[in-house]
Amino acid sequence: MKHRRLSAVLLSTLLPLAFAGAAVAAPTEIKGAAILDHPCGKVAVKQMGLTHEGKFDEANKLSTPEMQAQWKSMPAKDRTMMTGMMKDMSETEAQYTADIKAGGVLVVDGTNATLTVQKKTKDANGSSTSTMEQKFKLDGGACLITH
Repeated sequence: MKHRRLSAVLLSTLLPLAFAGAAVAAPTEIKGAAILDHPCGKVAVKQMGLTHEGKFDEANKLSTPEMQAQWKSMPAKDRTMMTGMMKDMSETEAQYTADIKAGGVLVVDGTNATLTVQKKTKDANGSSTSTMEQKFKLDGGACLITH
């Protein structure tokens, strides 16, 4: 009888602590080439490649249902303008993969993730740094773009 009472006391004391520890788990940071093994890294590269190829409908399927609905609700002229800008600013899968390896940081915080890619360039006028950021929602093993 004492054994059961002791077990119940231990469970009632330790179980909430276990859940509290999980709730305050620190975000995970992944850098460089390791990002490409993560579902969000794979989705980021795929979406960039599809956008560069002008396959906007396919690229849009890699985003959350809310983002897809927002896109569809935009007037056609706005979507046309946005697709033109996105295509101009996008890179091939190979280029984006190289950029992620060189300057990518993926921060995973629970079901949310943010990929930041810094790219440094040099030309006759000097050097510059550009930063691209994408946000994701993790759902099980899937990763979808939210912004």
